[in-house]
Amino acid sequence: MKITIVLGAFFPVPPIMGGAVEKVWFALAQEFVRRGCEVLQISRAHPELPTEEIVEGVRHLRVRGYSQPRSLVWLKWLDLLYSWRVRRVLPASDILVTNTFWLPLIVRRKDRGRLYVHVARGPKGQMRWYGHASRLQAVSKAIAEQIIAEAPQLRSRVRVIPNALPFRIEEVEAGKHEQVILYVGRIHPEKGIELFLRSLARLPAQLLVEWKVRIVGPHEAHLGGGGEAFLQRLQRLGESSDAQIEWHGKIFDSEELAAQYRSSLVFVYPSIAETGEAMPVAPLEAMANGCTPFVSKLDCFRDYISDGVTGFVFDHRGPDPEKNLAERLTAVLQLGREQILKVGRAARLQAGEFELEKVAPRYLDDFASLFRNSA
Repeated sequence: MKITIVLGAFFPVPPIMGGAVEKVWFALAQEFVRRGCEVLQISRAHPELPTEEIVEGVRHLRVRGYSQPRSLVWLKWLDLLYSWRVRRVLPASDILVTNTFWLPLIVRRKDRGRLYVHVARGPKGQMRWYGHASRLQAVSKAIAEQIIAEAPQLRSRVRVIPNALPFRIEEVEAGKHEQVILYVGRIHPEKGIELFLRSLARLPAQLLVEWKVRIVGPHEAHLGGGGEAFLQRLQRLGESSDAQIEWHGKIFDSEELAAQYRSSLVFVYPSIAETGEAMPVAPLEAMANGCTPFVSKLDCFRDYISDGVTGFVFDHRGPDPEKNLAERLTAVLQLGREQILKVGRAARLQAGEFELEKVAPRYLDDFASLFRNSA
């Protein structure tokens, strides 16, 4: 089977500038090759990467893209320009996978492959325009429900296949998990970091002495962050509490990132992006490394985090989310190390359901079904 995978205009592959979608599809492409497929991956050009190369059997082609802008309107315009460039270089394929906004609209030639739209963010009205797509693939049940709500006539073309872990799960030494509350992700308002920092002031003083907070991720706007002013506001907010907060900035190296997960006991991901998050990869990465997740009540987390079983959940939708977060986090931290580790072990087992070896065949089976259904 010939598969073309087109990623977005703003992050290169390999994911040297981060990007959860880029990490996942970089790994999936290599697994498809191991299973006998011919794969071309198209992504944004970068000065450190050649225009064409082969990595682990995957052929890479890179076209001119852009730094991510702040303006949503400008972002969509740049995505359109990038999509036109990609359209000109698309080869004949069996399957054409893309997560871009415009490419599904401007590619109509059937010899470019069955159009397989990967939906990794909450849809913003565009699903109704993708009526010619063979598949609308959601990474979570919550996103599938949103797609169907936008385009009920396309219900039969919607499938849920989750994000895959972009690495293989290895044994983790439990003794290495320190009393650290870790956040990994973009430093952006939608991630709920400000809510988390405000809640720290409500934690018992003893817990603030016993626990450290470590924040990892890019704040730069071109990397999807909230910018320098937002970072400075967060840092001032952190300084106003008695919490021990370490700001580590961006980490894109996979081994260095894994070390952060493995040295932390709790992973906090307090996202408030009701219409943005689809299936965040960072909590899944934390779970695979034995770091117990603590997340908001977004619907997308229901697919892999069960409160008190494979992680902990706080209600971010109530009248006082800051109080809800603080009270729930206090209760979790007061459980003690062994109970938190117990939940972390269950989380690690749950993460095993998302390994490449299990998720990649689901994609390949779904690709094949598009030909069976058209026979």
